[in-house]
Amino acid sequence: MKKIKVKNHKLVLTILILILCILSVLYYDLIFRETFARDLFTNQVVELAEANKNPIFKIQKIILYSGANAIDNSENESLQDLSILQYTDIAIYLDNTSTIYDMTNENTIKELYIDNIDIKTGSDKGHQYINYKNALDFAKYKDIEEPESAQIEYNIVTNNDENDSTDYSKPTFYSDCSNPITLEYMNKDIVTNYAPSDSSNTISFNGKVLQEAGINLEDVNYTLSFNINLVNNLNEHFVCTVRLNVDLSGDDGGIYKGYKYENNSVSGYEYNFIQTSVK
Repeated sequence: MKKIKVKNHKLVLTILILILCILSVLYYDLIFRETFARDLFTNQVVELAEANKNPIFKIQKIILYSGANAIDNSENESLQDLSILQYTDIAIYLDNTSTIYDMTNENTIKELYIDNIDIKTGSDKGHQYINYKNALDFAKYKDIEEPESAQIEYNIVTNNDENDSTDYSKPTFYSDCSNPITLEYMNKDIVTNYAPSDSSNTISFNGKVLQEAGINLEDVNYTLSFNINLVNNLNEHFVCTVRLNVDLSGDDGGIYKGYKYENNSVSGYEYNFIQTSVK
């Protein structure tokens, strides 16, 4: 057997060093990078847990006003072709001063949007959606359009000049959280081509119309959930999932008496905004 003779020892040494460097890089990539990423993730989780001990933003109160209406599609407004709808106006008040008393970059809003909207009703009757509702039209019927996208984005008003020039028919919220987030749930065309019976020449343009049209409230009761997303002026992101189980009935007749009003002061962890990112 012949022995291999190495003529260029420097070249061999260079190749060995190169191989060792490649192996070191691979070892770092496989071992140390994973360990570093795990430690970084752990530190971020700890920071977020600390940040959420005393939440900066909370939901303080939720007001619901539920009504109904009939849209006359007949010629000469003869009340012979009515479409019945049900709506609920929603006002959500935020608390941003329980942890920080003054207005700072930490507890003032730079961005607000609503997403992950989910609606479930007691039947397949009607067509349901939610959208922004002008606070000036709260607790009265106002036709709202179905949103063009799955996300409702609010314009943020930061000063008096912006307040004077803002179009409040579009989603609007004050940076200092001094106004409520206002929305409307709409269930259109629960009944179509409805006409009152021959024995009745009148129709109620409120919640009573549901009873007059023979609509069972269990069919139009609904659950609604969505996420409210906030970004403060430090670019930190907060989110709270709102879940509403709306029962239109009641011992006094509920919405059948014309409307149903609920003013709910809320508390508890589920109404806290969770901080999902740290500066």
